[in-house]
Amino acid sequence: MKKSILTGLVAFFAGVIIAGFVLFKLMPGMMLIESSSSSDFDTTVQKFEQAVLKQGWKIPAVHDLQATMHNFGKTVRPVKVFELCHPDHAEKILRESEERIVSSMMPCRVAIYEKADGKVYMSRMNSSLMASAMGGIIDKVMSEAFLDNEKMIEAAIN
Repeated sequence: MKKSILTGLVAFFAGVIIAGFVLFKLMPGMMLIESSSSSDFDTTVQKFEQAVLKQGWKIPAVHDLQATMHNFGKTVRPVKVFELCHPDHAEKILRESEERIVSSMMPCRVAIYEKADGKVYMSRMNSSLMASAMGGIIDKVMSEAFLDNEKMIEAAIN
């Protein structure tokens, strides 16, 4: 009986360790999403900006990281990071005290960049996955924002 209990405990802890390792390896791929565009960099940027405005979102800032790095004497491929805001979504979170904790992730960010293969990609945080762990207003608002962002990205990459 002691041997079977010991075997069971060893198997349980081995399972926990293996599950933890697998989760650790998979998490980066689950937290960030990358999509490839069928267009060149400038066209993808233009299509994305149009899609954002069509969805009723605002673009408070665009960070041209290629230009920024050039100012520091560095050369990198094209990359722009868009800060996106939908005032209705933002207000639902910012008017509450407890929900303000996610303000560090606001506004939403989407990056458009070119890789060494010459193709253009778009990346963003999987805010829907993150929000599901938080529940309540945060889950509702961030899930809605995520769906909006996916529509805008889809319009830009096709």
